[in-house]
Amino acid sequence: MASSTRSLVIAGVITGFVLVAIAKPQTEPAAAPARSSAVPERIDIPALELKAPLMELGLTGSGEVELPPYEKPKVAGWYKGSAVPGDGGASVIIGHVDTKTAPAVFYRLKELRKGADVKVLRSDGKTISYTVDSVQQVAKERFPASSVYTGEGLRLVTCGGTFDWSEHEYEDNIIVYASRTDRT
Repeated sequence: MASSTRSLVIAGVITGFVLVAIAKPQTEPAAAPARSSAVPERIDIPALELKAPLMELGLTGSGEVELPPYEKPKVAGWYKGSAVPGDGGASVIIGHVDTKTAPAVFYRLKELRKGADVKVLRSDGKTISYTVDSVQQVAKERFPASSVYTGEGLRLVTCGGTFDWSEHEYEDNIIVYASRTDRT
């Protein structure tokens, strides 16, 4: 019994060394791409007759992405943990669909269709143009974070679907995916 226990311990130690060796990076991690010092200031969606200022959004104390304040229903927010529009990566802009008393900035977002233009004006004077690829409605509990926060392009996010009166929130999210069209 002692011999089989000793063999088991030796096998465990060897396995541990192998796992540590595999887990160690063999090269230095790639440097993050340079980030623009510009920030997005306004979003224009001609098909919705929408021109709205943008504010910066961070993370809450619980690690969730902040939302624009309800007191500013006509303002959308750019999540500063995402790419600056026009830089590489996914740029995420969030806005409310409505408030307790009136429609908000992204009230008509679900009406966008493939091919619609979206423009983001930046603090450096550049206007970055996007074309809508798709509009998705998805249950909040199945929010596709990997599709929204990774890859390339612009993501616009708001609430939608049925309003759950007991929870005081919408059951779904509306997500617009758009690709950059002004490669200059």
